[in-house]
Amino acid sequence: MAKTNPVLKQTILEVVNNQLKSLDPPETKQTYDRLVADGISDQEARRLIGCVVSSEIFDVLKQQQPFDHDRFVKALNKLPKLPWE
Repeated sequence: MAKTNPVLKQTILEVVNNQLKSLDPPETKQTYDRLVADGISDQEARRLIGCVVSSEIFDVLKQQQPFDHDRFVKALNKLPKLPWE
């Protein structure tokens, strides 16, 4: 199993927390609410959303293209299935 970079993990979770707080994009909060309603813990819901955030950041950097809102929302809608599964 790969080691987790604690600074990167905290930064990604901060992005998730900011999205939830600002409701931008609103789909992040909608996804969080859906996951929690399905019985997923607060911490796990945030971690899953963080996986989507990190996957989108990876795609943006790899493809050197701007953030793709539609791709991001599609990945959120698939949770708890992760983007790379």
